[in-house]
Order: sequence, then structure tokens, then C-alpha cells
Amino acid sequence: MRVFAASLATETNTFSPIPTDLASFHGTFYAPPGQHPETPTLCSAPMVVARRRAREDGFTLIEGTATWAEPAGIVSRDAYETLRDEILGQAASALPLDVVILGLHGAMVAHGYDDCEGDFVRRIREIVGPGAVIAAEFDPHSHLTQQRLDALDILVMFKEVPHTDFADRAEEVVDLALRMARKEIAPHVAVFDCRMLEMLPTSRQPMRGYVDRIKALEGKDGVLSISVVHGFSAADVPDAGAQIIVITDNRPEMGERLARDLGMELFALRGTTGHTYLSIDDAIDAALAEPRGPVVLTDVWDNPGGGTAGDATFVLRRFIERGVRDAAFGTIWDPLAVKLCMAAGVGAEMPLRIGAKLAPRHGEPVDVHAVVKAVVPNAVQHFRDSVVPLGDSATVAFGGLEVILNSNRAQSFEPDLFSNLGIDPLKKKMLVLKSANHFFGAFSKIASRIIYIDAGGPYPGDPRKVDYKKLRRPIWPLDPDPHGMGLG
Repeated sequence: MRVFAASLATETNTFSPIPTDLASFHGTFYAPPGQHPETPTLCSAPMVVARRRAREDGFTLIEGTATWAEPAGIVSRDAYETLRDEILGQAASALPLDVVILGLHGAMVAHGYDDCEGDFVRRIREIVGPGAVIAAEFDPHSHLTQQRLDALDILVMFKEVPHTDFADRAEEVVDLALRMARKEIAPHVAVFDCRMLEMLPTSRQPMRGYVDRIKALEGKDGVLSISVVHGFSAADVPDAGAQIIVITDNRPEMGERLARDLGMELFALRGTTGHTYLSIDDAIDAALAEPRGPVVLTDVWDNPGGGTAGDATFVLRRFIERGVRDAAFGTIWDPLAVKLCMAAGVGAEMPLRIGAKLAPRHGEPVDVHAVVKAVVPNAVQHFRDSVVPLGDSATVAFGGLEVILNSNRAQSFEPDLFSNLGIDPLKKKMLVLKSANHFFGAFSKIASRIIYIDAGGPYPGDPRKVDYKKLRRPIWPLDPDPHGMGLG
């Protein structure tokens, strides 16, 4: 058996002013054939699993390129076509192929391509032919298009938000692909469109129970896999929104029925699944009232993981204005400030203008007199087994606050974000993050309380206020009754 594996991924916020070019991929993660590390990344985990299975099962694995760009704005046509054609060429050179396994995100948009992944897998299918198995793992903050369904035999989404199970789902997608190639199963893919845009974190109810019920259905009565496509509302594309995928072992009628039942169950949860958000002042008051720390406060609408800059200063400015002390911020994206700090060196005292350099809706820069506490070239943090680059970074202190400045945009994932930059997170009363969900798994283990802040940042958090041009209607919450159920 001959198996080809590759990964091409990013998440595109079409409302973000930050362009994504070829350097964005090469600067974040780029592994040409044979150079992927032994540890998985968020969207390339199937390659690591396929490598191990090749050793165990004795099939031939041909590795293609794996690359990822930090979420941002629309990908340049040149970047997408260059990386796409690089991998397509590698697949063509590897023919004949029995299986293709891909690590994708599912929300990549490029100039001229609303559906990059659909275009990519269609071209893969043209190369390998109808007899090969093509399987892909996706982030659930994805779009699901007919073009992808036509080309792929197997689609598996991470089940968890935060994405603590990307390695487990990689095991699933590889196993299903190999079993299909060996004629042990005959997968049938059923889909139901829930027609809604909603935040669906699985770290809390009711989504926790919903996902647990889905897991309990798998492996029984011919159900091979169930995935929830959460959708990505920060993209103006036709197919944004939540959908259900049910893969059965050649039981199409049962799969279609189950997909619809699960989809309507999910639709019934609309408006109840998201977090409770506090204003900046209410969040500060709540944190100050806690008897012990660290209290974790997260600025959800300036989350670089959703394609924003991570340089908004609304929360930082209010902390300064209120004289709040004993708090650490991780992070504010400001490559210029980092360069100045690195030039000045540890211990230097200097005037510094921090953040909000990209766009007006990110706030105003904050002017402080700071002490440089740490400088770290090529700093990193972890997200489970993945190493996440922060780029050259610095910690500055002023007015009882410590702020990490980074030069590579990245959301806050784990407490080593702070410890790697000279801050003991356990000794702070407050830790202020920029993340929507993925911080939860690690920070919940040390937090006395977690508070979600709605600072009115640059991410389009409320779909009802977004000027969509391409989004297919009707869809909730823009339309109250997208299924024609007589809802008011």
C-alpha cells in the first residue's frame, strides 16, 4: 500500500486587515518532505500518526509538505497557489497512490478562492483518480462545502473546543482511511446543515453533554464517526455555519436520519452555548473581589487565533487608568516595541509606546515608562505537544503591571507563556490573556476563577452586526426561522 500525507492550513478572518502571504506560512510553520517533527502540530497531526502506522503496518508512506500560517486576513493568491501546487506536484510524483491523508483547517480563503480546501482536494482527486481513498482531518471552525464532500471519502473534525483532541482525531482519520483502503469498511458520509452561526465551546454545558452523547454513539450500529462543524463566523463565505457529519459503514438512510436528528438537537441549543462575557470594569471588579489568585481574564474579541492582531489595548488601558496592580498580560503584539526593548537590554528604563498600531478599532497606543525585565529571542509557548512560536519577545514592567510583548502573533495557550518570559504565573493575582477557548485546558488547572471579557475588540463577535455579502441565507441569528418551523 502506498500512502501520501501532507498538510496545508490556516484560518482566514476575511474582516482582518492583516494579509497572509507566503512568508506568513514559512515564518510560522513550514516542513518540506521528510522534515516534519515527531511531535504533531494542530493541523498536521495526521502526518505524525501516518508515520507511526507506516512503521507498525509496513506500508509505504510518502510525506509531502506541511505548513501552517497564524490566522489572519485573506491569503494572497500567490501564496495559496504556490503551496497548493507544491503539494500537488509531490502527490503526482508519488503515483500510484492508494491513500491520501491530509491535515487541513477548513477556513482558508484566498484572493480568488472562497473555498481553498475544496479547490485543493478536488485537484488531489483529479491526480490520484477515483479509486484512491482521500481522508482529511479538519478544525471544527471550518466551512463545509459540496466541493469537499465530492472529493473526500472521509472527513473528521476535532470534537473539542478548546482543541485538546486534535491528536486523537488524527488517529481516527488515519485508521478509517486505512480500513477503507483494505475494504474492511465502506464509509458513507451524511450531512445536515444546522443553518446557524454560534459559539460552541465544549468546556461547558450544554455542549459538553452534547459531545459526550456523540462519542457514545460512535462504534455502535455501524456508526464510524460523527463530527460537528462549528463554522467560523469571521469569514464572509457562502457556506459558513454549523453542520453535522455522520459517517456510517454503508448505512446511508440511518446516517442521514441521525445527522438530521443531531443537527436539529444542536439547533435547539442556539443561544445557550456561549460563555458569559463581562465588561472590562465588571471583569476587573470581579477579579479584585476574588480572595486569591491567579484570576484568569481573557480578552476574547482580540484573539490572534481568530485572525486578529492581538494588539488591542482596551483592557490594558483600563487597568492603568484604575491603578490595578499585580497583573501580568500575555501578550500584546508589538514587534517594534520588542526591537526597542532588545536594543535597550534587560534592566533598561525607557519610555515606550505599546500596542494598537494596526487599525483604529484596536484602540489607542499606551504610553508608559517601562523597565525591561526580560528579553527572549525566538520565544515559544506550548499547546499540548505543539510548540508555538512567539518570535522575539520581551517583558516590561510599569505601574505594578507586567506585559509580555511578542513579535509573532499568537493567542495565549499555556502558563509557560509567562514562565518562559520570566513571570511566575502562580504568584500573580491576575493573568490577562488574548484567547477565546484554547487557553482553558491548561489555565483552568491553575486559575481560581476564569473571566471572559467583552472589550468590543476587532473580532466580529456578534454575527448580527456583521455586514456579510456572500453568506448564504437564511441562517440564525440573522434569520430567526431558517428551517421554516414557524418560529417568531
